[in-house]
Amino acid sequence: MTWEVRERKGIWLPQIGWHLDAQHSVPQAIVTHAHGDHIARHREVVCTTPTARLMRERLGGRRLMRELPFGVGEQLTLDTTVTLWPAGHIFGSAMVHLAHADYGTLLYTGDFKLKAGRAAEPCNPVRADVLVMETTFGLPRYVLPPTEETEAAIVAFCQRTLADGATPVLYAYALGKSQELLRIVGRAGLPVMLHPQAWQLTRVYRELGAAMPPHAEFDARTHPGHVVICPHGAPLLDWINPKRTAAVTGWAIDSATKYRYGCDEVFPLSDHADFPELLELVERVQPQRVFTMHGFAREFATTLRARGIEAWAVGLANQMELSW
Repeated sequence: MTWEVRERKGIWLPQIGWHLDAQHSVPQAIVTHAHGDHIARHREVVCTTPTARLMRERLGGRRLMRELPFGVGEQLTLDTTVTLWPAGHIFGSAMVHLAHADYGTLLYTGDFKLKAGRAAEPCNPVRADVLVMETTFGLPRYVLPPTEETEAAIVAFCQRTLADGATPVLYAYALGKSQELLRIVGRAGLPVMLHPQAWQLTRVYRELGAAMPPHAEFDARTHPGHVVICPHGAPLLDWINPKRTAAVTGWAIDSATKYRYGCDEVFPLSDHADFPELLELVERVQPQRVFTMHGFAREFATTLRARGIEAWAVGLANQMELSW
């Protein structure tokens, strides 16, 4: 007997009756982190304390929240224990390790990154019989440059722009990437203003004990001389002139990204694992079976099968290779 893994706008484990990162309201869900495409108004939630606090901030309402510290197992069902381990994606993000008396162990990564980030706990994957992993950058061409190079390029862009009398605007998600950029440019001594949503979520980080460099909420009257961090297309951009804009995303590896965002620069900094990290994760977990999801799931499953690893893309048709 082994784990049955189904795709239902998230992952559904029918043998134990729990969902993982369900995007619609369900009775029981384990939530790996608080990005909008991983949360919903569930009746009962298992997650880390930072994720619980950020979910309350983003969703409001009341629900049963079972908050687990990293590395501490807890009974989930009569036959299943659950342990959360850092995923390295955003603050409080977790990998989910399940151990069942009959089915063995399963590790669900959620979104993850093995490289150390500036606004997330270091990733700590553990071994499991079955691995369910996100494969956003599941093609060999997605190899991110060294983080230090990208961070230095971001800081240099901001410094040049300020020296020229313009406002540098960094496009970033309000949760996760904004806080990482705040730490990058703040460490360089640059004054920073945040989009109101990012400012509010950063306040939650501080309340949870995450130190942040000095910063302010965006003010249209006093923004000159500051680096502005905000989501792409935010209405406050109309107030900023002159400005130079940059998208900060792993997709910057694709040459079309600059034109898709309509910005002056792009910087390849991601909170997801790149292709070499995806391969490294499989090596570290040593699973007997792998399920892939998101991004290039089908292609990465094919890569793993070519290496002799049983792998299947969840919820997709899997084209088997011919042996001659």
